[in-house]
Parts: sequence; C-alpha cells; structure tokens
Amino acid sequence: MSAHRIYGMSFGSIYPLYVQKVERKDHSKAELDRVITWLTGYDDAGLDEAIADGRTLEAFFAEAPAMNPNASLITGVICGMRVEEIEDPLMQKIRYMDKLVDEVARGKKMTSILRGTEVAKA
Repeated sequence: MSAHRIYGMSFGSIYPLYVQKVERKDHSKAELDRVITWLTGYDDAGLDEAIADGRTLEAFFAEAPAMNPNASLITGVICGMRVEEIEDPLMQKIRYMDKLVDEVARGKKMTSILRGTEVAKA
C-alpha cells in the first residue's frame, strides 16, 4: 500500500490555508494556534519552527511533543469520513486537526473544541 500524498505535504504549506479559513469566518490565528497546540503539544515557537523548516505532515505529527490524550474525543465527519473510524493513525491525526480547524471556523465554543480541557488558558 502506498502512502497518502498528503503525508508528504509540508505543514508550512497547509498552515496558511488554515489561517485563511478561520480568518474568513472572523476568527483569529490565535484561536487556530490554540487548538493545534492543544492537539499536538507544540508551543508557539515549535509551531513557528514547523512552519519554517518545511517538515512534512508525517514529520509534524511524528515529532509532536505530546498528542493530547483527549484527541480521541474528537468525533464527526470530515472529508466524508468519520474521524473516529479512520484506521490509519497518521491520517486520523491529520483529520483530527482538520476537524478542529473546521470547528474554530464555524465558531464553536473553545470549551467544546478543546473537549472540556484547558479552558482557562490565557
């Protein structure tokens, strides 16, 4: 089985599209960064580095400091697939991130997006 083409895409090429998506719906880059850091454990400097160094999505998730244990609480449909039913662990992580970005863009409450955790972050 060949690897999905998306695995080789750079995080730095996808991130600006996420920013555009949330800003188009009157939400902020800060909200986007918050959900990505919640999911992956990267801090702001780590995100900036991942954007700048051209690492692939595969490397982005492989090098993630700490995937959030509550990520499994992310459910729903993204790209026509239920995220909780995706068998490939890397694809599931990518779709978790896509789902979180969609939730920010739709204006879902941050407490819901973060699955009830880290709500007091400044």
